[in-house]
Amino acid sequence: MAMKTHITKYTDSELAKLAEKEGTLSDWGKADSMTEAEVEARVASDSDEDDMILDWAKATIELPQPKAVLNMRVDKEVLDYFRKTGKGYQSRINAILRSYVERKEHHQKG
Repeated sequence: MAMKTHITKYTDSELAKLAEKEGTLSDWGKADSMTEAEVEARVASDSDEDDMILDWAKATIELPQPKAVLNMRVDKEVLDYFRKTGKGYQSRINAILRSYVERKEHHQKG
């Protein structure tokens, strides 16, 4: 059974119409008038940003590894279970297998 979500999707034009009709809570005029230093000071004073230090100088780009194509026989019940979890079930199977491999490698080293 697919998971129920409470996510509503809008296109950019639909969002623009909603903002025009209902307005927003953002004061974009005030934001546009602020200097970068004022913006940084406002962000730094936000309690949600406490202890959040980003050092972009050390950021790296991690490209996903190419996937190998595999034809494999599995129990029907196993495949049915994952298919029932919805879109992305193959990625979930891969994540479970990756976790197993990493755990085995960790125990072999330790």
